Amino acid sequence: MVVVESSRASTADARHAAAEFVSSACPGVDADAVVLVVSELVANAARHTSGWWRLRIRVREDVLIVDVDDRSEVTPAIRPTSDLTGGGGLGLIMVQRLSDELQVLPRTGGKTVRARFPLHARATV
Repeated sequence: MVVVESSRASTADARHAAAEFVSSACPGVDADAVVLVVSELVANAARHTSGWWRLRIRVREDVLIVDVDDRSEVTPAIRPTSDLTGGGGLGLIMVQRLSDELQVLPRTGGKTVRARFPLHARATV
C-alpha cells in the first residue's frame, strides 16, 4: 500500500508514488491511466476543497484501488457542459473513462473518491 498526504507531499509526489507502485506491484495495469486519475483526483481535492488530501493506493484481490480522501462533504459532479477553453469540467469524465469504476464514499468530516482498476486485462469475446 502507498499513502501520500498533502501535508508532506505535492501533487507531483502523488503522481510519482502512483507510477512507482503500479510499475512494481501491478504490471498488468495501465500505469499512465492510473497516474492521470491520481493527478486529476488529487488536483480536484486541492482545488475544490480545503486543500487537504490523502492518497491511498492498494491492491485488494484482483483490483487496484485508488482512494483520495478530502475534508469536503460536497459530492463532485460532472458538469453538464465542459469548458474546452481551459476552464475545466473534463476531469471526472476522464476519470470515469480511464478507470473501471468511480465511487464517491461519504464519511464523517469529508469523503473518499475511489477509482478501481482491474489487475488483469479483460478477455474479449
